[in-house]
Amino acid sequence: MPSLVSSSSSAASALASLPQPLLHYAAPRWLPGGNLQTIWAALYARRFDGAAPVYRRERWPTPDGDFIDVDFVDAPADASASTPAPLLVLFHGLEGSSRSHYAEAFATFAASQGMAFAVPHFRGCSGELNLAPRAYHSGDFEEIGWILTRMRDQHAQKGGGPVLAAGVSLGGNALMRWASEAGETAAGVVRAVASVCAPLDLAAGGEAIGRGFNKLVYTRMFLNTMKPKALAKLAQFPGLFDRERLMAARNLHDFDNVFTAPLHGFRDVQDYWSRGSAKPHLASIRVPALIVNARNDPFIPARSLPGAGEVGAHVTLWKPAHGGHVGFPMGPPPGHVRGMPQQVGQWLRLHGGTLADAAGLPPGRE
Repeated sequence: MPSLVSSSSSAASALASLPQPLLHYAAPRWLPGGNLQTIWAALYARRFDGAAPVYRRERWPTPDGDFIDVDFVDAPADASASTPAPLLVLFHGLEGSSRSHYAEAFATFAASQGMAFAVPHFRGCSGELNLAPRAYHSGDFEEIGWILTRMRDQHAQKGGGPVLAAGVSLGGNALMRWASEAGETAAGVVRAVASVCAPLDLAAGGEAIGRGFNKLVYTRMFLNTMKPKALAKLAQFPGLFDRERLMAARNLHDFDNVFTAPLHGFRDVQDYWSRGSAKPHLASIRVPALIVNARNDPFIPARSLPGAGEVGAHVTLWKPAHGGHVGFPMGPPPGHVRGMPQQVGQWLRLHGGTLADAAGLPPGRE
């Protein structure tokens, strides 16, 4: 657990009243196994109490003449707030959006803490086909860097506080890839980062999702949306890839080999999975970073998860036994998925210094 050193008893008292991240998860008995915890959480568990988050959308032109859509929930107006509101940026997973179950749960957490919240959509994921002959991929760290830098600048211009960033699944790997590439400069953009259920070893994850039940259920679900998007891209740019090979793809390995890898400058799927994986680069991260992976995640073999000797001093590994893939349901039926965003969000606030700022204390340290 983090420790904070205070120069005054009043500041220590203020900190003691703040909610502390426990980094603990126990699956409900009525939802055993990684597949149930994954599927039920996405389809049936409660994401929020009351009304769904109401987003405000901005369209940002990209440096290459394309666009991305960003959904915001502004920080609640609070004239009594003593510090500027932090901004929590969430990068979604494969074929996700601001309406994914985890995104709405994170939005609810941010609102409860008086934070601003943003979900930048990867290209083609906001409901409208993007313009350029490209899409998005797990190692898209340059896009992450451009987005976070603009987020920092725009939030600061509005008088906001520091930026915290989290990424889920594909978005988590891309975020950690950026943090490792940015090194010391990352701290000038964000205070802390977190990944949730990220496939940090893309080859291991790609192989796992292409077998057995995973292939029948999850792979089919992804390809049902990814193939039509790819075909729409082919209509935009005839000859961009081989249509027959794409239609013959029955797993993510084949799809990435035909579409994702060549469109984004990789030689083939092996080159993409190798260069896009964040795991070999985690020791280069120089900002507080939390990496969360359930050991029963059906998408990600537990043996492929990074160990303590494969990360640097700035990285905290949390590997609960249960939770599934971006599941972590809690409570009696139908359950809810607010617990993981709350714990991850509080960890980011504490280690990014925003809870300490509110109490007049220095940032948390391991």
